[in-house]
Order: sequence, then C-alpha cells, then structure tokens
Amino acid sequence: MMLYFMPESKMGNGVGVFNAWEASKQDDNVHELVKYLVYWVAGVKLIFIMMGIVVIVWGSFLVQLLTVVALIISIASFFWRLFPMIRRLDKKEQITPKGYSKTLMLMIAAFIVGFLVVLIVGFVQYLA
Repeated sequence: MMLYFMPESKMGNGVGVFNAWEASKQDDNVHELVKYLVYWVAGVKLIFIMMGIVVIVWGSFLVQLLTVVALIISIASFFWRLFPMIRRLDKKEQITPKGYSKTLMLMIAAFIVGFLVVLIVGFVQYLA
C-alpha cells in the first residue's frame, strides 16, 4: 500500500530512500517511467498478497505448505539481484538513510525465517 499511496516514503520499503527518486523528477519522461515501475512493483506485491489470502482461506493444507515453499524461494531471490544492487548504492551514498541496505536485508531475512518456521511446523503437523 505504501508504494501505491506514499511512494516517496522512506518507511515501509518506499522509494524515497533512493536519492535518484528526487533526481528523476528533473526529467518528466524519466520520472514517469520510474513512477510506472514503482506502481508495477506495487501491483505485483498486491497480487502475491491477494493470492496468499486466497490460499490461506480456501487452500488445502498441502497447497498452503507448497505456497510457503514458493514464497520462501521467491522472497530469497532478493539476495540474487536486488541486495547486491542496493548494497552498491548504499556504499556509493545513493541511499538515505545510510545503511538502509542492511536494514532491508534483515527485514527480508526475517520474512524468510518466519516462513521457514511456518513450513517446519506445518510439515511436522502434516506428517502427524
């Protein structure tokens, strides 16, 4: 919701942490592209959330467990492309506040650990 309604925020994974957000406003064409991409990402996140809700409410237990596996894999993909990029930007002082890449890394890792706990507990329950 933050990306849709308050994309400039420096909280909730808003793009305001990227110094380039403000710089993009200097060129209307560039800023429109950047805004489009931000809203596209927000839409994709909304799709994942809504699908998760459907699985939680109407999915079988096995489908729920497999969805947790899919979420772990998809969230872990952050460490393949996105984390190296944001870490480089952070080192070049293109992120405000400085060190935000570490905060984001911990937040993403916490999601993965949380889903791993859910998976382990669910798998144990599935076997019982």
